[in-house]
Amino acid sequence: MIGTAQKIAIEKTKTSKITSVDFDNLPFGSVFSDHMLVCDYRNGAWEAPKIIPYQPISLDPSAKIFHYGQSVFEGMKAYRDKDHNIWLFRPEDNYKRLNVSSKRMAMPELPKEYFMEGLKTLLQLDRDWIPQSEGSSLYVRPFIFASGRGFHASPADEYKFIIATAPSGAYFSSGKVKVLIEETYSRAANGGVGFAKAGGNYAGQFYPTQLAVEKGYQQVIWTDDNAHEYIEEAGAMNIFVRIKDTLVTGPVSDRILDGITRKSILEIAREEGIPAEVRKLKVNEVVEAAKNGTLKEMFGAGTAAVVSPIAAFGYRGSDYDLPQLEKSYASRFKKRITDIQYNRSEDPFGWRFKV
Repeated sequence: MIGTAQKIAIEKTKTSKITSVDFDNLPFGSVFSDHMLVCDYRNGAWEAPKIIPYQPISLDPSAKIFHYGQSVFEGMKAYRDKDHNIWLFRPEDNYKRLNVSSKRMAMPELPKEYFMEGLKTLLQLDRDWIPQSEGSSLYVRPFIFASGRGFHASPADEYKFIIATAPSGAYFSSGKVKVLIEETYSRAANGGVGFAKAGGNYAGQFYPTQLAVEKGYQQVIWTDDNAHEYIEEAGAMNIFVRIKDTLVTGPVSDRILDGITRKSILEIAREEGIPAEVRKLKVNEVVEAAKNGTLKEMFGAGTAAVVSPIAAFGYRGSDYDLPQLEKSYASRFKKRITDIQYNRSEDPFGWRFKV
């Protein structure tokens, strides 16, 4: 077991790619920094993590990730403030959720020091890759997958943990999205793996989302798997709905991810005295509120976009536009969270983590 970051072996790249990157025009998640952390699980234990130059990895064709989909991941961001300090946002929550996901997928849980010390060491090494322009950050992707070999349908005996990073701009460049309430396909089911950040959850979303895009929408609103009666998630994000002045979001369950941004918004709402309800929300309630003018806002919440306002939604052949508000909850929550993340304000919640 490692105790300090100094015990993580580091192999530095011979030639940095950083001079070839246009930090003023960053796409999301497709430019990668110089190094990555790797750690293997073999013989019933995690081996010591190490940091190596970012590079392709080699896997046997029979590696179980290809056949049975044992794969989980997290999404995080690293920020640099005006004094060049590096900050993370609630990283221990990401660590805990990674292990919750791993356990559900019959994968070995990762020691906390491997995650936290590995993360800190990697970010210190690639600190120059953390952009400082407004809306930009270093996206951090920790993930674990089955590397063990064999065609037998059973958990693997070997796994690989990697942390890779990508300097990134805004997730949705347009700022707002138009969504379609889905009534045919389901994101997850009771007793399933919807609460885990498993790769297959996202693969299953691509086809219904593709169909929605062909109809002129950018994302789908997922509903329950039984009667498609209740609002559950927005694309790959948790969803919030504002009816009059009350904020509503669905309860976490087997089907709904326990989002870190979601939890943060609920805590900010409590602190600021914004009425908030965590309850099941019927599609018909949202449609009726849109018709009678009490539906003020809908927005997605997640690490990549932080808060993504929804401009309009489609349901059963009709589109419903949402009002343009000067002082929206969405902009209020986004500013409050990003000010904490970039160390521009006080952090009364203790969410900010200095690297």
